[in-house]
Amino acid sequence: MSGPFKRLETQVVHAGDPRPRIDGAVEIPIFQSATYEYRGEARYDDVRYLRLNNTPTQLALQAKIAALEGAQSALVTASGMAAITTTLLTVLTAGDHLLAQSCLYGGTHDFVTREFAGLGLSADFIDADRPETWRAQLKPNTRAVYVEAMTNPLLEVADLSAVVEFARAHRLLTIIDNTFASPVNYRPIAAGFDLSIHSATKYLNGHSDIVAGVVSGSQALIERIRHKANYLGGSLDPHAAFLVNRGLKTLVLRVRYQNESTLRLAQFLESHPAVNAVHYAGLASHPRHERARRLFAGFGGVLSFELQGGAERADEFASRVQIPAVAPSLGGVHTLLTRPATTSHSGLAPEDRRRLGISDGLLRLSVGVEATEDLLEDFAQALR
Repeated sequence: MSGPFKRLETQVVHAGDPRPRIDGAVEIPIFQSATYEYRGEARYDDVRYLRLNNTPTQLALQAKIAALEGAQSALVTASGMAAITTTLLTVLTAGDHLLAQSCLYGGTHDFVTREFAGLGLSADFIDADRPETWRAQLKPNTRAVYVEAMTNPLLEVADLSAVVEFARAHRLLTIIDNTFASPVNYRPIAAGFDLSIHSATKYLNGHSDIVAGVVSGSQALIERIRHKANYLGGSLDPHAAFLVNRGLKTLVLRVRYQNESTLRLAQFLESHPAVNAVHYAGLASHPRHERARRLFAGFGGVLSFELQGGAERADEFASRVQIPAVAPSLGGVHTLLTRPATTSHSGLAPEDRRRLGISDGLLRLSVGVEATEDLLEDFAQALR
């Protein structure tokens, strides 16, 4: 971004804000209006209207996120799933085929496996760690590749550079869910991806008090997605947009602290005799640690781990910890603990979870901004 807002720490505070400031207000106001005066707009999508995602609070947030992502444009939506489904329904039409990473967020996986066929779409799942196998799954009607920066809940790290190269070689669109990494740790557009999606409910907002989504990319692609969103109706309300904008201003501070805190917790858990496995790319023992070091500025605020004793021991541990809330979701200031088999991935058949490596006893931890020492002490007492 040109001008004085060059670095991420400055962009999260100032990018997208109107200049001059509205009546001198340091914070952009909430424009709590669905309807605006007609000013001669020639196209329906340009008429100023809340559902059309072009009101002042929405526009300011979209400009800020585009700056953070290094993208030409961005579109905010009513949820992360609204961003995912609207994007896929824009870039794919009846008869098209998608290549998707095998271990996806449960909601995305269910949409692809349960809804695609009824829409005339098809998909095949790829092992995102083995580029040599992807060509065999290409079809004449393959249009796009969909991956995640860090997978949920096993924190796998795909060969993202190979994804971009493969897609360019075969003229495919690249889509990445960057929720777990956030723009602080990874900027997919700069790495060559066409579209970057976030559940803004998570790190971008960071306070577990709203639901929102966003997709960023070229002006032309985002304009197509916006038109589709205008019909589907998944627009973000002004107050939620204001809260995401506010939350973004501490994004860099939060995420960098969470990177450090999560690494220390991962190291503690890995060394504990009651823990069978820890999944976190920041650990030297992680099979893709070196790849993650090359790709990311930080390893993120989520880890998962498995205790000796399976699901029963996992539930016992969850009942003993005092600081984490036992709740789904992630990316906020509160530390959250959940068992994916009963929450985010409960929609998958048990055999599918086992095939993906998601055991019934797997616990996912989203580390907040509490004192790391307090979390370490709490985990130590819960593991005794």
